[in-house]
Amino acid sequence: MAWNKTELLAKARELHSQQVKWRRHFHQNPELSDREFKTTEFINNILKKEKIKTIPLKGMATGTAALIEGKNRNGKTAALRTDIDALPIVEQNKIPFKSKNEGVMHACGHDVHMSIMLGATLLLNQMRDDLGGTIKVFFQPAEEMPPGGADQMIKAGVLKNPDVDMIFGLHVDPTLPVKQFSLRDGPTMASVTDFDITVKGVTGHAAVPHRAVDAIVAAAELIESIQKIASREVNPMENAVITFGTISGGTARNVIADTVFMKGTARTLSPETLKKLPNLIRRTAAGIAKARGAKIDINFVANYPVLVNHASANRILGESMKELFGGGSIKDTPTTMGGEDFAYFLQKIPGAMFRLGVKNSKIGADKSWHSPQFMVDEDAIYFGTAIMIDAVKRFLNGKKT
Repeated sequence: MAWNKTELLAKARELHSQQVKWRRHFHQNPELSDREFKTTEFINNILKKEKIKTIPLKGMATGTAALIEGKNRNGKTAALRTDIDALPIVEQNKIPFKSKNEGVMHACGHDVHMSIMLGATLLLNQMRDDLGGTIKVFFQPAEEMPPGGADQMIKAGVLKNPDVDMIFGLHVDPTLPVKQFSLRDGPTMASVTDFDITVKGVTGHAAVPHRAVDAIVAAAELIESIQKIASREVNPMENAVITFGTISGGTARNVIADTVFMKGTARTLSPETLKKLPNLIRRTAAGIAKARGAKIDINFVANYPVLVNHASANRILGESMKELFGGGSIKDTPTTMGGEDFAYFLQKIPGAMFRLGVKNSKIGADKSWHSPQFMVDEDAIYFGTAIMIDAVKRFLNGKKT
């Protein structure tokens, strides 16, 4: 049966201790993008135990998708999505369930996301006979590493057969206290255009630079010129940021480097600017190469779209939050230049991602995403689970709890 508000909250609270165990298992056993083999196995074993069907993901080595069929198989289909990968970070937290995989850490809350979606899956499966449609739950790999797992899952057909009508996602927020949530219609998270650049010159002795082509000098000029794209070639009303995160080249202080490698990222909240950035970067590189006699190769390794939340999905999420926890719990999500490949799903179907408060300074749960000291208040799992279940029920049954 589909529970009323009181019953739903009681069921979510009852499952919470088990979800905390799952979360701590995930946290202690993190896996990098596209290497989430044991994580996938763990999730699949739980789904199998609960006799929940899974959807084959052709061409994918990790990740899984659950399928729950309600009483009306000709009704609407709702989807939930969680990411499952971790980051290449050395954890500095002193906790009993600290990462056992050296140099790998769940420092962005994906362990929390997984425990919430697993719990929501199990509880929705229990009420399936009173749901007027179908539910899919995507346990998606490689959110942290371009080109991302969302596009892989879409190409594997998860949005088809039956076609998904709306998708919901969430992300933990360490700036938002527990029992607070935030929503925003429209552009919310930036596009991500990641690129690798190789500058090739001609080596030589430092004393005779005119006989060589200095790749380091060309690279320095290229970095400076590409930075000016954001300040001088993008409409100032459409913000953009370009960052070079790594650069390497050269072998000795008195040898002119013949090769320099760089990795960069460009981000914007404007779909129009997103379309322009790759060509502006290419044009700038071509000009520097010609001016300095170097060769510059650019490889665009990712192009995540702007994450644009749909008002119709946010309205459902907002109704669930208000009904379950009161209107005072809902805040406005600030826009951010951080990226999320959940945006790929939102290009295809209506949906939204909301922020889930996990901040609790008393236990140190106030550090930024991707910090080696990132921590969460695990009580947030309960709130996220209840909201997800209620939102799916509202969408499929077309009525309030």
